Amino acid sequence: MHGHDGVAIEPAVLRDTERLRRRGLRLAWFIVVWDVIEGGVAVTAGLAAGSIALVGFGIDSTIEVFAAAVVIWQLRGGAHARMHTALRLIAITFFVLAAYVAFESVRDLVGQDKAGESIVGIVLNVVALAVMVPVAIAQRRTGRELENQVLVAQSEETWLSNYLSISLLVGLGLNAAFGLWWADPVAALVVAGIALREGREAWNESRKQDDSE
Repeated sequence: MHGHDGVAIEPAVLRDTERLRRRGLRLAWFIVVWDVIEGGVAVTAGLAAGSIALVGFGIDSTIEVFAAAVVIWQLRGGAHARMHTALRLIAITFFVLAAYVAFESVRDLVGQDKAGESIVGIVLNVVALAVMVPVAIAQRRTGRELENQVLVAQSEETWLSNYLSISLLVGLGLNAAFGLWWADPVAALVVAGIALREGREAWNESRKQDDSE
């Protein structure tokens, strides 16, 4: 049997590729289920507490669900199918995330909107970090072993969500301890910059991929 570049592939390599593809699918489906639940809890708690930060966290979960859905669509076509289109879709989710986080951060800084206290929000972010950091590590490792840039790019988006959780927790802590209300939006602006950079990298990587659709 031959691979996407026409080179013969050994049966053992095919089995390993299929194992990694299935692992990537399982991780993507886990992210979809997790972020649907996480987003629902965050938006509900945010509206109840009047916390824009929590509502924003829920919106971030929605973006991640779409990115994970792109990964599922790509991997269902094959380990290296649909790479060009999938990478561009992932890049767009980075750009949307960067624009949203930057807008919210600037609005908070201009309006001096302090991060609202929410026990549910704090617990949710702590639990999210405990669950999603291992998932992001597994995603990146699987993507690199599979040589699948779509899965690697989506792992970076999972990391960005983790950075947002950390920035929110740090912001709440610094605000409570020292009154540094601006710490969270400033940290979030850094995350927005990282998201923009990752989006550009994913878009540029898409140019190198042959679209096998």
